[in-house]
Amino acid sequence: MQIPFFPARSLADGRHYSRYLLPAGALVVLIIFVMLTLQFRSEQLARDLNFGLLAAVVIALMGGYFLSAVYRFMAEGDRVRGQLRVAARLFECSRDAIFVTDRNQSIISVNQAFTEITGYAPEEVLGKNPRMWSSGRHDADFYRNLYAALDGEGYWQAEIWNKRKNGEIYPEWVSISAIRNDRQEIANYLCIATDISGRKKAEERLRFLANYDELTALPNRRTFDQRLDYALAHAKRYGKQLAVVYMDLDRFKIINDTLGHAAGDLLLRDAAGRLRQCLRESDSVARLGGDEFVVLITEFSQKQDVIGVAQKLLEVMAGPYQLSGQECHVTASIGISSYPDDSKDAQTLIKNADVAMYRAKERGKNNFQFYAAQMNVYSFDRLALESSLRHALERNEFLLHYQPKVNVRSGNITGTEALVRWQHPDMGMVAPAQFIPVAEETGLIVPLGEWVLRTACAQNREWQRQGFPHLRVAVNLSPRQFRQENLVREVAKILQETGLDAGSLELEITESMVFQDPEQAAKILTELRAMGLSLSIDDFGTGYSSLAYFKRFPITSVKIDRCFIQDLPEAADTAAITRAIIAIADSLKLNVVAEGVESEEQLDFLREHKCLEIQGYYFSRPLPPHELASLLRGRGWLGSKISPLRLVTAADAGGWGAA
Repeated sequence: MQIPFFPARSLADGRHYSRYLLPAGALVVLIIFVMLTLQFRSEQLARDLNFGLLAAVVIALMGGYFLSAVYRFMAEGDRVRGQLRVAARLFECSRDAIFVTDRNQSIISVNQAFTEITGYAPEEVLGKNPRMWSSGRHDADFYRNLYAALDGEGYWQAEIWNKRKNGEIYPEWVSISAIRNDRQEIANYLCIATDISGRKKAEERLRFLANYDELTALPNRRTFDQRLDYALAHAKRYGKQLAVVYMDLDRFKIINDTLGHAAGDLLLRDAAGRLRQCLRESDSVARLGGDEFVVLITEFSQKQDVIGVAQKLLEVMAGPYQLSGQECHVTASIGISSYPDDSKDAQTLIKNADVAMYRAKERGKNNFQFYAAQMNVYSFDRLALESSLRHALERNEFLLHYQPKVNVRSGNITGTEALVRWQHPDMGMVAPAQFIPVAEETGLIVPLGEWVLRTACAQNREWQRQGFPHLRVAVNLSPRQFRQENLVREVAKILQETGLDAGSLELEITESMVFQDPEQAAKILTELRAMGLSLSIDDFGTGYSSLAYFKRFPITSVKIDRCFIQDLPEAADTAAITRAIIAIADSLKLNVVAEGVESEEQLDFLREHKCLEIQGYYFSRPLPPHELASLLRGRGWLGSKISPLRLVTAADAGGWGAA
């Protein structure tokens, strides 16, 4: 490999030609001798010339050797100067800081990288000791070991912290070599220092990501597990108690889907900050993922202390959050397990607290529950339910019941709502409130929703073939269904396969579904409406209740949620809200359906304020297809009015679309 600025070719050529200088000189002298001999033939002159020839040969030999030596000396000088030029360029071009000191550690030379890294100009350090940029982080023993290595081995390298001219402390990887003279005495020290602050930051970042949550800067599951293991060992040794508090934010998914992930991240960071502020230094809080947090409480003597912490957590979590210019509210559901009462194993403590947290959600959210052994029975039941649910569709265990919608003025049935039921072979009729959340969580709601839509359309078409006038059958769409890219194509395909005209189908969606991606929702709803379907907002008033629906989305109907109907007419606030919804919908020429009507007083109030349609147990519970057909034959047509059926059955209450 040829080194730049080093005359390798000229030196090689010189060494090659120097071998021919002596023979060439002798040949020249011999030629001269022959020529002179031929010219002067006298014997005396020949003797003189022989002597001259001998002298010339000796002179030529000495001259050749002299010239060869001079050339070799010049070539060696060129080589040394070339090496020095290369060394000088390496010294200056190196990205590492390099400086040289004399035997007394006075700096005699620095390179450009030294100035760039330390901030010191050459004139500021020449003649001075390198200790001038010492950080003070290393003790005397550190430097004694350094000089001992240089004196003994002539070399030392390690990580060291130094200080720049601006006062910043930074890490370097330093290599120092002792340079000795011909007498083997140390004459100089050569130091090469690499700034590793960037690498250190990257390593620190990796350590942080391995142990902490990037979004909230709280410890992650790995770190929490380590702390819990340590706390358990301490508690076992000294006979202490500890508690694991598992917390999940209520309604977080709605906010995240509606306002976007950026707002959801902002909420999580705010929640994490509140948790830090309300806990003691001896307690630990971590984010496990999503909207789930876990707290480790140590050093308490009685259960009441843990209750106080849980109440404080509920209080701070319930405060308003400012997200994207909007004030939002979330609450928390909390589960608590304790050592040694509930478990002596770390992972079991976390699992039990998680089970208790789900019990808190079932009991209305925004509360805390202590773990009890019987909760595990519920957990196992839920797992069995999920397993059975995965096979229920292929085993034809689902069926549909239909709840009539009644015109307030005429008393006639104007439509029905299809409500899914699960006839389990062992558990009997499973309420929708039990299996619909599981189906949503597992994604089984998509094939189940498709089955409901197909079955409802086929049944409505069958009623039409039996001679009943056309009714609209309403089918609830789940959030997962609504997000399916092929939703419009799937609806069109089902209508074509069942032979039902689009005007006989109504799709019900919830408020939160359209706010997740308003532009996409508007596109989907416009395409569905263009097919001739009716579109209804279900449970209006429980979400955002935005009047923007009526401008942006092609809605044809609004359903007032049962929570507003159940307190009518006594509750003044819900009565005012109900009147306002009816008035707005009427002015926009939208149909209004009140669901959950269960008394004559509620009916009278709704009739008085011009609500168009009613649905609820006051008239009929959800009915199997053949029972609804009998009802239609006997009461629902030819102008006769329906009298209340009062077929209220508690087992049918609640669930996916139950009214």
